[in-house]
Amino acid sequence: PRRYVERLVLPTVLEPLRREWTAAQAAAARLLDENKPKESRAELLRFLTRLTSLRILDPACGSGNFLYVTLEHLKRLEGEVLAAINSYGQTAVLDLGGGTTVSPRQLLGLELNPRAAAIADVVLKIGYLQWHLRTNGMSELREPLLDEYENIRQQDAALQHDPPVPRLDASGQPVTRWDGITTKLHPATGQPVPDDTAQTLVYDYPNPTPAPWQETATERFGFITTNSLKQTFNRRVMQPFLDGENPKLTLTFAIPDHPWVDSAEGAAVRIAMTVAEPATTTNGRLLTVLTEDVPKGEEASEVTFAEEVGRILPDLTIGAELDSAKALKANEGLSNRGFEPGNSGFIIQKEQAESFGLKKDSGLSAYVRAYRNGRDLTDKPRNVYAIDLFGLNESEVLEKFPNIYQHLLQTVKPEREQNRDVRLKTYWWLHRRSREDLRKALFELPRFIATVETAKHRIFQFLDAEILPDNKLVAIALDDAYHLGILSSRTHIVWVLATGSTLEDRPVYVKTKSFDPFPFPDASPTQQTRIRALAEQLDAHRKRQQAQHAKLTLTDLYNVVEKLKTGEALSAKEQLINQQGLASVVLSLHQQLDAAVSDAYG
Repeated sequence: PRRYVERLVLPTVLEPLRREWTAAQAAAARLLDENKPKESRAELLRFLTRLTSLRILDPACGSGNFLYVTLEHLKRLEGEVLAAINSYGQTAVLDLGGGTTVSPRQLLGLELNPRAAAIADVVLKIGYLQWHLRTNGMSELREPLLDEYENIRQQDAALQHDPPVPRLDASGQPVTRWDGITTKLHPATGQPVPDDTAQTLVYDYPNPTPAPWQETATERFGFITTNSLKQTFNRRVMQPFLDGENPKLTLTFAIPDHPWVDSAEGAAVRIAMTVAEPATTTNGRLLTVLTEDVPKGEEASEVTFAEEVGRILPDLTIGAELDSAKALKANEGLSNRGFEPGNSGFIIQKEQAESFGLKKDSGLSAYVRAYRNGRDLTDKPRNVYAIDLFGLNESEVLEKFPNIYQHLLQTVKPEREQNRDVRLKTYWWLHRRSREDLRKALFELPRFIATVETAKHRIFQFLDAEILPDNKLVAIALDDAYHLGILSSRTHIVWVLATGSTLEDRPVYVKTKSFDPFPFPDASPTQQTRIRALAEQLDAHRKRQQAQHAKLTLTDLYNVVEKLKTGEALSAKEQLINQQGLASVVLSLHQQLDAAVSDAYG
C-alpha cells in the first residue's frame, strides 16, 4: 500500500531533503534582505543541482513501488524549487545546462527476478512520462520519449556469481554427486562452508554489516525487515555500528512493529522500519503502533502511532541502554538451557520406563528420569521419562541395561548413522549435547527453579532435582525460595520483558540478557525471610490446586489472574478456573511479593 511505502520513503529520502530545502530558502531570504538577489538565487540553484544529482538505490526493488513513489515525491519537490527560482524572473533550466531535471536515471534498482526487474524499469519510465504530461502537457516532448536509463539491473543484490566451475575429486575427475560442502574454509573458524548464498555471504563478510551494500550508502539508508530485527540475536548485527565510543551509525527513524501485506503470498506479516545515517548527535523519531483498523474492502490496516523523540537503541527503544548491561559474576553459571536429547527415541512413556525396570532396579533411576518440557509446565504434564546415559560407555550400557540398549539401537542409532556429525555417530546412545555445565550447576541440589523459555506468562516454579528439564526450559540452579520470590516479582518481570525477545506475541526469556546481568537486591535477613515465605506459599499453592484439579493449567490460571488484576469480567469458564485455582489468592500473593521485593530494593 502506498501509505506503507511512504512511511519509509519520507524519512529516508524526502524529510531530510525538505530540511535542506528549508535551510536553502532561509539562506536565500537573508541574502535577498541584504539586497543580493544574484547570490540569493544561486543559493536555490545549488539546492536544485543537489536534487538533480542525488542517487537512490533500492537493492531489492521488486516491481519498483518504492522507486516510483520516491520519484513522484522528488518531482513534487523539484516543482517547488523551480517555482521559487523562476520567481526571480529567469528559468532554472537555463542555468543547469538546458534540461537537467529529476529523472529515472537517479533511481537505481537491483532485482533478482527478471520479470520484476523489467516491470520496475517500465513503471519508472511511465511514471516519469505521466509527470511530464501532467506538468507540461504535450509541449516540450522530444524523441525518443523515454531514454534507456539502464538504471534497473537484474542481479543479486549482494553477490556477483562467478560462472560454475566443475568440482574435481582427489584424482582430478569431475564429482558427479555432491554432499553440499565446498572446500572453501571460513576465514575465522577454518571450517568448511556450505555452498549456498547465505553461507557464501558468511564467508565473504565474516564481520557482518547491516548489509554488504550498505557500505556504499554515503548519506542514509532505510530498511524494511521482519520485526525480529529488534530481537536479541538479530540486533547483534546492528549493535556494533550503533554502540561504543565511536559509533558509525545513528538511527534517525524506527517503527519496531508494523503490519505489512505481502500481496505475492497473500499473507499478513509484521515488519520493522528503520532509517540510519552516519553517526551524529541527532535524536531519532520512534513510532509505536497504537491502533490498527482494516477498512472495509481493503487488506491493509490504517495505523495510528505514538511518537517519541530521543536516541534510538539497537533494540529499537528509547530509554535505558539495556543492551549495555554486562553479565554479573554473582550469576555466573547459575542459569542454563535444559537438556537436548536430539532424538525422540530417548523419550519414553511411564509404562515403558517401568517395563525397563524403573521401579525394581534402584540403579536405573539415575539414568531414566521424569522429563518436562514447556507444555508440561504450562499445560498438562505428559508424565514422560527421558533416558539419559551420560557417563556410561557403550559396553556398560549393554551390560547394565540390555533392554534400554536394544530400544536405543532400534530407535536412535539408525538416525545417528545418517548424521554427518562424527561425535553423534560415534556416541549414538548419548544425548545430542552432554550439558556438563548444567549437570555441574544442579549437582546435589534438592530442587531448582525453572521457567519456560517462550511463554505468554512469565512463571517461575520449583522442580524436583530428579526431573530432567527440556532445552526449551531455562533451569536456574538455586533452591532458595528467596530467589524464586525475586524472580517471580514484577521487578524482574519488567526487566525480562525489556531485555528479552518475542516469538510471535509470546515473550522469550533470554538467559544471557534476562538473568545473567540481573542484579538481586541487597536484602536484609528480615526482608529475605518475608520474600522466602511468600514464594514458598505461592509455589505450594499452585501445585496443590493443580493436584486437586487435573484439568487446571497454569496458562488458564494466569489468564484469569490477569483479568482479575485489570478488573475485567470473567466468563463462566473463567469463573470455574478462578474457583479451582483460587486465582484471587494467586493474585494476592503476587501483590504481596511485589511489595516485599520492592522494599528489598529500597
